[in-house]
Amino acid sequence: MVTIKDVAKKADVSVATVSRVINGLGGVRPATEERIRKAVEELNYLPNVIARSMVMKRTETIGVIVPDIANPFFPEVIKGIEEQARDSGYTLFLANTDESVEKERQLLHALRERRVDGLIVTTADEQHSPLMDLELGGLPVVLVDRHIQDSPYDSVVIDNVDGAYTAIKHLVTTGHTKIGLIAGPDHVTPGRERTEGYVQALRDFEIPARDQYMKEGDFKEESGYQLGKELLSLSDPPTAIFSANNLMTLGLLTCIRDQGRELGKDIVVVGFDDLDIATFVDPPLTVVSRPMRQMGEIAADMLVERIQGKTFPEPRKVILIPRLIVRSPDRVE
Repeated sequence: MVTIKDVAKKADVSVATVSRVINGLGGVRPATEERIRKAVEELNYLPNVIARSMVMKRTETIGVIVPDIANPFFPEVIKGIEEQARDSGYTLFLANTDESVEKERQLLHALRERRVDGLIVTTADEQHSPLMDLELGGLPVVLVDRHIQDSPYDSVVIDNVDGAYTAIKHLVTTGHTKIGLIAGPDHVTPGRERTEGYVQALRDFEIPARDQYMKEGDFKEESGYQLGKELLSLSDPPTAIFSANNLMTLGLLTCIRDQGRELGKDIVVVGFDDLDIATFVDPPLTVVSRPMRQMGEIAADMLVERIQGKTFPEPRKVILIPRLIVRSPDRVE
């Protein structure tokens, strides 16, 4: 096994000089640095990552914690994080909480013990997030998708109110006045704000918000199925349903099929977040689409800036605007 001493011997310099070049500390003449890099290449020397992290006081790793890796939204966000982080020299540790606050707490402890340089987190519960009471020792954190009120952390979120409002406006302008909602949980930003956008749009178009049309789910496929069944079983069912996330939309679509209803004829669906199957169902599904990969890229950039010591007078909050993708007429027949 090639050691740093072998590199020093071949380049005819001290071990300390090799270390300065490998760790980017500077202070070495260009000709000497070139000789060292040539020796490293010829000997195929791989620096000791642990030793390097001790010198640099960084591990060049980032921890990423998400609440549901099965949700297609998060892999796309993670791709954006990974690509941007890699360009800055960082690798990722990925962890999944299954929407559990206790599991989130355990993972935060574990990643801190692994000495990651920073964290990107989508918390399981904004109101009881362990990020607000756990001692992280100044570890930089960026929040994605879910925002913690009055937290010291930077965040990247979507204008959920605007996205939901746009979806309901589309349904109203295509003739619907009986619009059901399968909402997300109220304790997280996406659930709470998408419900707000739904209610605000109905109010602006002078359509009464009916309690029996508003169902709160948990962002899981099963809740979309069960709540869709409840809405379709009403004596006066809605003619359209707005589903507040992709997994609940999948459950709702399965429910419509199992109920023997015809999508686009018996019931219209608009979903929040695009789906791979959205263009294959008949008629194709209209959705509110988010720039998922861009969210990850921005979060990674913000975190790297914090890791590198940049300071800002206030926590930064980036709000991205979703867009409505209309794929079918969505009219009342």
